[in-house]
Amino acid sequence: MELYKIIKKALVTEKSTIAKDEANKYFFEVDRRANKIEISNAVEKLFKVKVLNVAVMNVPGKKKRQGKILGEKPSWKKAVVTLSPGSRIDVFEGV
Repeated sequence: MELYKIIKKALVTEKSTIAKDEANKYFFEVDRRANKIEISNAVEKLFKVKVLNVAVMNVPGKKKRQGKILGEKPSWKKAVVTLSPGSRIDVFEGV
């Protein structure tokens, strides 16, 4: 799988900002078919950092209602990437 297709976007939330500051962990939305090894390799090559650990979770889509029409948002996969001490991703700095 292509590197740019594995990492879809970076997740910047209050929880992810605290985890970045305290434990050097970064959150990404990734392709649902990607595994931990592919995610680790993609982050290392795209951002030129050393990855220690990758934790992944499948986030189920929520049911949404628009009037009487009931729909569902798509399910997606989240990855929590722990970097080695001293490594950082500059995209997240200053957020």
